[in-house]
Amino acid sequence: MERFLITTGKTIELAIQAALNELQMDRDSVSVEVLENARSGFLGIGASPAKVKVTYEVPDPKPVEPAPALSSASRKPKKLAPKLEKPLEVPAAPKAEPKPEQPKTAPKPEQPKAAPKAEQPKAAPKLEQPKTAPKNEQSRQNQKKNEQSRKPAPRQDAPRAEQPKTAPKVWAPAEAGSQEEQVENFLKGLLERMDSEAVPHAVRRDDDSIRVELVGENLGMLIGRRGETLDAIQHLANYVMNHENSKRVRVSVDAENYRGKREESLQHLARKMAAKVVKYRKNMTLEPMNAYERHVIHATLQDVPHVTTYSTGTEPNRRVVVAYEK
Repeated sequence: MERFLITTGKTIELAIQAALNELQMDRDSVSVEVLENARSGFLGIGASPAKVKVTYEVPDPKPVEPAPALSSASRKPKKLAPKLEKPLEVPAAPKAEPKPEQPKTAPKPEQPKAAPKAEQPKAAPKLEQPKTAPKNEQSRQNQKKNEQSRKPAPRQDAPRAEQPKTAPKVWAPAEAGSQEEQVENFLKGLLERMDSEAVPHAVRRDDDSIRVELVGENLGMLIGRRGETLDAIQHLANYVMNHENSKRVRVSVDAENYRGKREESLQHLARKMAAKVVKYRKNMTLEPMNAYERHVIHATLQDVPHVTTYSTGTEPNRRVVVAYEK
């Protein structure tokens, strides 16, 4: 069953975050529809917050089983006993005749009291039996040995085979004077200014593009929220490589396989939204995405029947609309 919640905020993102905090759900589990954009007004007059409609699903309630119908026998009224017009007369019990008085018996003569019994001599007290002597030390040791022999031997698990550790990936050095070396040198200087110890490794692909992998620790700061920092680094690398070169080259920057994981998440989101569109027969608007993420959504749903996709809005708030197609 589908439900929705309408929230407001200074910006669209704050309104969406307020709804997610209230529902205690993540962004991929809901669909968002922008009802009103935020307006600043003139000198604070006529300002209005942004308003969004967040749609989410809840499990359908279980149907209530109807009460069993009463049988024909139970619906029949019970027969009442017929009322008597006059109360029944109960015959009175006959009075008992008085019993004749019996003559009193003569008092019995007093019998002489019996003579007191002679006291019998008390039995002699029993002699206390001597306690058994304690067991000696040798018998105690033998008893402990017997108890230990009766205990089951502890179970010895077979030693687990150690799993071979994956060897770290070895990166080949870039050729001197190549575009790969130029990208690595630029990113090394950029990462040093960002106080990061990550090391860039550039590799040329079959489609003549360059893929750069950032290797090191604490790479979360280089990825940023939803990959925003990683996208900015990639944008700078593409600008530097294509600023003065006549032949354009595409540079892709990744860290901890974030691009692959994000692509799988977007494909799952696209299929989930397409199923909702077909079920409810209404359009769904996704969150703002960059050009690459929008391309993943379009490519995932291009062959899904009764579903079409298109983009709306302007950067950086350009979104993908998953629409129902009859």
